[in-house]
Amino acid sequence: MLNNIHKPSDIKKLDIEELNALAEEIKLFLIDSIEQTGGHLSSNLGTIELTLAMHYVFDTPNDTFVWDVGHQAYTHKILTGRKDLMSTLRQKGGLSGFTKRSESEHDAFGAGHSSTSISAALGIAIANKLQHKSDTSIAVIGDGALSGGMSFEAMNHAGDTDANLLIILNDNDMSISQNVGALSKYLTRLISGKIYSTMKSKSLKFLERLPRVQKFAKRSEEHLKGMFLPGTLFEELGIEYFGPIDGHDIPVLIKALKNLKNIENPRILHIITKKGHGLEAAEQNPLKFHGISPPSNSTNNFPSYSKVFGEWLCNSAKNDERIIGITPAMSEGSGMVNFEKNFPDRFIDVAIAEQHAVTLAGGIATKGLKPVVAIYSTFLQRGYDQFIHDIALQNLNVIFAIDRAGLVGADGATHAGIFDLSFLRCIPNIVIIAPSSSIEMYKALNFSLNFDGPVCVRFPRGKSVIEDFTTSASIEIGKGNIIRTGKDIAIFAFGNMLEPALSASEKIDATVIDMRFVKPLDENLIIDTANSYKKLISIEDNTASGGAGSAINELLQSKNIKTPLHIIGVPDLVTEHGSQDELYLLYGLHEENIINVAKN
Repeated sequence: MLNNIHKPSDIKKLDIEELNALAEEIKLFLIDSIEQTGGHLSSNLGTIELTLAMHYVFDTPNDTFVWDVGHQAYTHKILTGRKDLMSTLRQKGGLSGFTKRSESEHDAFGAGHSSTSISAALGIAIANKLQHKSDTSIAVIGDGALSGGMSFEAMNHAGDTDANLLIILNDNDMSISQNVGALSKYLTRLISGKIYSTMKSKSLKFLERLPRVQKFAKRSEEHLKGMFLPGTLFEELGIEYFGPIDGHDIPVLIKALKNLKNIENPRILHIITKKGHGLEAAEQNPLKFHGISPPSNSTNNFPSYSKVFGEWLCNSAKNDERIIGITPAMSEGSGMVNFEKNFPDRFIDVAIAEQHAVTLAGGIATKGLKPVVAIYSTFLQRGYDQFIHDIALQNLNVIFAIDRAGLVGADGATHAGIFDLSFLRCIPNIVIIAPSSSIEMYKALNFSLNFDGPVCVRFPRGKSVIEDFTTSASIEIGKGNIIRTGKDIAIFAFGNMLEPALSASEKIDATVIDMRFVKPLDENLIIDTANSYKKLISIEDNTASGGAGSAINELLQSKNIKTPLHIIGVPDLVTEHGSQDELYLLYGLHEENIINVAKN
């Protein structure tokens, strides 16, 4: 049947038995496809039935689906005419691993970061209301993303509107899951149906005539409902709650969605799903199968930068009881699993709440401890205000281990960590280090542990180029390191761009400097170099606008030094997805481009 599905309306011709069979086909297709391309497996296996039911009941693109994060929308892509392109998923020039407005009219809103769907869907619903459209705006959000403060801000606003907004809470980890069963299905069918809604509406209108009774009756209704159902919180926010129901039961999903389609005020449907549904290995270990990599011929067994950070954290914590590890739901990705196991009392996972993670670290630092915030570069953007006001302005003693800095590859623009040098270096009181290797990273972290004030150590995604990295050595603040001496041309390399700079320098006989520090810069070294060479090149895995090269340029201008400087960085555009090496080639962060710049 899957070969005959070219648009969402095609599934409306199927009966329930055929829909169940189609769900099985999609499951097998996804497993086979994602094994080849890499991507998010567990989350997509958990939303097959939900996606089928949504497209069966609603009509996109008029009705709009806003998928939180967007990495669970592969079935949505398949049903909206992109099945034959799934072999290009996350590859350069192929389908995005997330929803993307430029990719399909059925992708109502682009995604990549969590907790945004309710805000976006509410915005769409309000716009529909203003344009006199009766279309339904649907936000699909997971229980993990619901921990993000932005989702509560959106619900607080939604409850004060009459917008035609349906929130689907995809719950795959909450203790409420035991409520799935016959009673729950019966209650949900009842309370999502017209009879209940009509009774509720008429009873409230009657009670409006009895002011003293109304408040008591309304509260009694909510508390009685709360004894059976976990919806009191949402009801208090002004959002009608329905559920929980089995998110893998297509007939129940269709019945509930049809009923809820007839309600035009903000409402929430709570469904229970299982990550990795239908694939036993993924069900048993959904984290392992959350994101899988395509087959690789690489023989590089060196540790990842995340693992290097994790080992430094554990080794340092043994000798320094001040260290507290903090992460916003990135424990595994940031290499903190062993730290959590060995130092459970000093490990804090705040869930998807980056702003809170940053300010929490500030509070801990005021008591003389040494919090280490492990956070991806792209997610640090969400805690920018807190970084400025709650850390930097107070000069608090916090270490930021900024993972996935620079171009990250297949996850694309929403996950690219190419802005941190630009948005961080303008902030006072902070130190920024971009180590060029795992051993340099270890030294930088050692330095940060003994420095009094905020320190950012940013490092790329992927494996290090050195196997033995543990050291007790440190580095001197603001000091670069001359790696190779040549003539006429000097290259200032930041972070992992040292490697292509060294390769190019052999062919153009250039001096290469591992700058180490973005802030403070090694001003004396830069000035001496600029006065000794004819051409200067800087290279960084960050946007060229306002980054490390711009900092060098500002210094040269302030000293009235005329030696020409060419800044190599990511161009001022929205980056694509593809492998890291493909993106380095595409945006000029490679040996050949350095050589061309030097010659021209």
